[in-house]
Amino acid sequence: MDTEDLRTFVEVADAGGVSPAALRLGLSKSIVSRRLARLEAELGVQLLARSTRGAALTEAGATFRDYAARVCGEIDLARDMILPSGNLRGRMRISAPLTFGPSHFAPVLAEMARRHPELHIQTCYSDRFVDLIAEGYDCAIRVGYLPDSNLVARRIGRIYGKLVASPAYIEAHGAPDTLQDLASHQCLMQGTESWKFMDDDEVINVRPHGRFKADNGTALAAAAVAGVGIAYLPDWVTDEYVEAGALVPIMTRYPPPAAGAYVVRPPGQHPSRNIRVLTELLIETCDNSPYRVGLAGVE
Repeated sequence: MDTEDLRTFVEVADAGGVSPAALRLGLSKSIVSRRLARLEAELGVQLLARSTRGAALTEAGATFRDYAARVCGEIDLARDMILPSGNLRGRMRISAPLTFGPSHFAPVLAEMARRHPELHIQTCYSDRFVDLIAEGYDCAIRVGYLPDSNLVARRIGRIYGKLVASPAYIEAHGAPDTLQDLASHQCLMQGTESWKFMDDDEVINVRPHGRFKADNGTALAAAAVAGVGIAYLPDWVTDEYVEAGALVPIMTRYPPPAAGAYVVRPPGQHPSRNIRVLTELLIETCDNSPYRVGLAGVE
C-alpha cells in the first residue's frame, strides 16, 4: 500500500473534496483522483462518496481515515528519528499573521527554503485564527495572548505593547489616567476582546468599548493616528508613529503584560522535524530582533 495514496486520502477526507485537497498538496486533481481510485481498488471498499459538492466519507472511509492518518504520522516520526540531519523534505503549510508576518516572519521562511531546497513551503498570511486541523495546516505562527485550546504551543519570543492615542485625540478628549477612565473613551478594537493591564503585580482585564474595529493592527494604528480613538497595540506597530510624534503613549502606569510570539501545531506526541527546525530558526531571529521581541521562553 502506497503511503502517498494514504496521505492523499487523508487530505481529501479532511478538506472535504478533491479540489481543495489538490490545492493543499500542490497536485493536479487528476493525480489526486487516480491515487484515491488506486487505494479503493486495493482495499476493495468505497472510502468516499463523491458528488458535485465535494466528497463525503463513507462509513468505511471514516473508520479508515483515522488509521491512515496514524500510519502516516508514524512514518514521518520514524523518518525524522533515523534522519536527524541533512536537508528537510516534504511540504509545509504554515499560517502566519498578516500584521508583522510578511515583514518579520517571511524572511525567516525564505531563509529556511534557501537552506533546504527539497522543502516545499506554502504560507497563508492572515490575522484570522485558522483551524489548523480542519484547514490542513502543519503549524501556525501566532502573536498575542493565546486562547485556551488543545493545540501545542512553543513560545519563540516575548512581545511588548502599550496604549497610544494621537495628540489631536488627547487635545479633544483628554487622556485616561485610570483603568476606569477607559469606559468614557473611544477604543479601537479587533472584536470583543478584553485588554490586559498590569497594576503592580496583578493582571487586570478591562472590556473596552468603541465604534471602530479592524482585524489588523496596522489598520488600528492608522485609525489612532487619525484621532478616532485609543489603541492597544504591540510596540513594533506603534514605535515608528511614536518616534514621529503621530502617536503618544498614555496611561503608562498600567503597562500591558508581555504577550508572546508562538509556533502552534495540532496535538501529537512529537513535532515533525520540519516544525522543530522552523521553531529553532524563529527563536534565533526573535532573540536578535530590534523590535522588542524578547528572549524566547522554554515552554
